[in-house]
Amino acid sequence: MDARTPAISYRGFSLARRSGTGWQPLVTELSLDVHAGEVLALVGESGSGKSLSALSCLGLLPDGVRQTGGSLSVFGADTSTFSDRDWQAIRGSRISMVFQDPMTSLDPCFSVGSQIVDTIRAHRNVSKAAARDRALEMMDHVGIPDSLSRFRAYPHELSGGLRQRVMIAAALVMEPALLVADEPTTALDVTTQASIVALVGRLQREMGLSVMWISHDLGVVASIADRVAVLYAGELVELAPTKQLFRNPQHPYTMGLIDSAQIKNAGAAFGFIPGTVPEPGGWASGCRFSPRCSRVSPACTAHPQVAHVGEATQIRCMHPGQLVSP
Repeated sequence: MDARTPAISYRGFSLARRSGTGWQPLVTELSLDVHAGEVLALVGESGSGKSLSALSCLGLLPDGVRQTGGSLSVFGADTSTFSDRDWQAIRGSRISMVFQDPMTSLDPCFSVGSQIVDTIRAHRNVSKAAARDRALEMMDHVGIPDSLSRFRAYPHELSGGLRQRVMIAAALVMEPALLVADEPTTALDVTTQASIVALVGRLQREMGLSVMWISHDLGVVASIADRVAVLYAGELVELAPTKQLFRNPQHPYTMGLIDSAQIKNAGAAFGFIPGTVPEPGGWASGCRFSPRCSRVSPACTAHPQVAHVGEATQIRCMHPGQLVSP
């Protein structure tokens, strides 16, 4: 793959799920790239479309959900032509995924080492002994102490942090070009969370990985991401380099997320965004965030289009970076 070719490229990408009245939109007209060697974070509340967008680039959409518009390219190849065999060929070998809870991803009936061995042998024609050696090497590389005894352990015998390291080892053992990390630190304590973030950051630099990092935790995002894409109600509302986005957010939703995550002085009001993310199909006809927005104006009855600000920033708002008088 040419270094200039995005690892993942969404263009006008839309998803919908089957409902009693037809197809209900879930993600609409998403245009977004994950560049080679970068960490792109997807942030937003539950129901914003982050995980579905990520699952689509592995061909793992849930039953009843399908692509209804636009295109999705993986390493320059249009996925609309992919067969099940094509998807199976790239999962694990060129694209891997780490999920939020390793206990739901690891098989409780088999040792963790045997599950990494199975991953290797599913993609390479190697002996079990060679696969075992490679699995142990990767377990050492991701910082699992006493890897030989942990190789023989079952998932329930390991701590949450070790289980997540096993999942990272399994995801990266085939040296893929892209890692999708879906809330990989949510179920962990703060100290373990920091160690996993540091681990992924180190592996990303060593392996030249592209990473799509999905998270609610803006502190984690600030420490690991090169760029941040903010999704709300199934669409992109802001995209910017990480430092720029945290220093000078333009969309009121982004401002609300950042304010909600900040530590306040004693007695200061907590930051929050009123209301909740609307259910799919219950979006406002104009700006989808307008029912919750403090700067809504008559102009917001029209649906805003994404505006490109320079080469690196995109904003979907009628009043980017402005305060609107009541």
